[in-house]
Amino acid sequence: MPDGTTRLAAEMAASVPLAIADGPVLVFGGCYSNLQATEALLAEADRRGIPPERMICTGDVVAYGADPGPVVALIRAAGIATVMGNCEEQLGAGAEDCGCGFAPGSSCDRLSAAWFAHASAHIDDAARRWMANLPRRIDLILAGRRLAVVHGAPSRINRFVFASTPEADLAAEIIATGTDGVIGGHCGLPFTRILAAGLWHNAGVIGLPANDGTPRGWFSLLLPDGDGVKIRLLPLTYDHRAAAAAMRRAKLPEDYAETLESGIWPNFDILPPAEQAMSGSRLAPEMARWPAEEAPVVAAPTMPFADATRTMHGEAHAKLALTALETLWFNTGTRCNIACEGCYIESSPRNDRLTFLSRADCERFLDQAATLHPELVEIGFTGGEPFLNREVPAMIARVLERGYRALVLTNAMRPMQRHAATLRALAARFGSRLAIRVSLDHATAIGHDRLRGEGSFASTLAGLRALAGSGALVSIAARFPPNEAEETWRRAFATLFQAERLAMDAFDPAALVLFPELADQPDPPEVSATCWETLAKRGRRVMCQSSRMVVHRQGEASPRIVACTLQPYAPEFDLGADLAAAARSVTLNHPYCARFCVFGAASCTTAKG
Repeated sequence: MPDGTTRLAAEMAASVPLAIADGPVLVFGGCYSNLQATEALLAEADRRGIPPERMICTGDVVAYGADPGPVVALIRAAGIATVMGNCEEQLGAGAEDCGCGFAPGSSCDRLSAAWFAHASAHIDDAARRWMANLPRRIDLILAGRRLAVVHGAPSRINRFVFASTPEADLAAEIIATGTDGVIGGHCGLPFTRILAAGLWHNAGVIGLPANDGTPRGWFSLLLPDGDGVKIRLLPLTYDHRAAAAAMRRAKLPEDYAETLESGIWPNFDILPPAEQAMSGSRLAPEMARWPAEEAPVVAAPTMPFADATRTMHGEAHAKLALTALETLWFNTGTRCNIACEGCYIESSPRNDRLTFLSRADCERFLDQAATLHPELVEIGFTGGEPFLNREVPAMIARVLERGYRALVLTNAMRPMQRHAATLRALAARFGSRLAIRVSLDHATAIGHDRLRGEGSFASTLAGLRALAGSGALVSIAARFPPNEAEETWRRAFATLFQAERLAMDAFDPAALVLFPELADQPDPPEVSATCWETLAKRGRRVMCQSSRMVVHRQGEASPRIVACTLQPYAPEFDLGADLAAAARSVTLNHPYCARFCVFGAASCTTAKG
């Protein structure tokens, strides 16, 4: 008797259209209403002698581009087998959005509104009926192997599956189909993964570039090879300038028209760190055989972040200059009233690895900043717990008196509460120029206390109440666990704020700042110069471009300056004893650089330039 999963897969397979091929099969996806790319793809298939009956489209025939009607007409007239993409699902159902799976409020989510409205207005009822009746899965039998062709994933039409998706996730999707492997689309990037559970292949898309700095689209050829399949990933060149011009004539978002020309996506909202790290790196055609005829030779592992000048792949590390000193941080000392699980700086009641910073040293660096950096707008105080340093209230007052914004990071427990009257008086004088960011790792007492100790949640809430109505700019900083949905996390905090009558908007990124978890995480990808150049063109910034931090290490005669708040000890991030020396460039060669700043897009500062 087959188990439930096997029986379900068998029943599903019985209702799935079947394509059987005895010659090369051309697989493509994401025409995206790009008429020029679609015409070029059909011409390429004809040049290679591949008839329409041996072509399969993984969906999203209609999306970003200018010509949804003509592109649908071409695909339908050719008779190409097409699976339903999320765009076909939504347009066929008369929905109001693309259903792409973009995070609400993200750049992709906002941009999609314009092109979806254009697509919906420029297809007819016959096209909608065609879309509504497309199958969600087509099974392809090639060389005796059965492959399930879907859009995103078998489990969900709009699931983003990338080359970096964990093997266990891919295996579960493959096994659920009851086939030998999956051909998917949706994510926009081509890749092939050969797993113990079977094959996962994505041919990429033809209607937008693969974020590799070239205007090419991608498709694949699947060729029978004995008892296996050879898979060739191939680029598609076409008149991308004409496609971009058509988008501009249609008054579609310039972001995507520019992408057709630059080869770089408008933003990287959907990309995991591994795929972000490949941004701007030119893809090359690939050939793979499945199953592999022999085990691949595995090279000795190279440790990431180990070489001072090159990544483990031999590329130059990203190196960044100080463009403007917008925030100067003072680490007031590593002493803290509590010892939190996973504290990146290991603060505790006994840790004085960074000794208490003196008011005199604070004044000395402020004097330097006044001379060297007139652009400076913000002074930050961090620790440890800053309010364990008795001179911190006077430092905050002096910073405000000099005309700067003061940002204080605190757990808002008893050390801060002892100074509540002073803080309220400062807020009465200087208003929102006094910004206090309170660490509240979780929206529940159980979750927060697990990390910070029993009773810490209640104590922090008491501190927040003490600050309420003071006039200070109060915000919350929370840890954001990997694989957690941001919207779910924010909703939990919104419920807490409402219950505690705290006038804070959990959906405002400045009011609830979500930081990526740093402790006990696998190494992120390294940051190459090419990667950074690409991300920077799309607005990505990191702290060391605009921040420096003063630290006084135990045993050293005087304070030193480091690149940012995350690197108080590493010698390669020590930039000298004064602000003049600290203006030199910083190499992004540390997991924290990648995880927190580059791919986490996080920053401790509030300065906007």
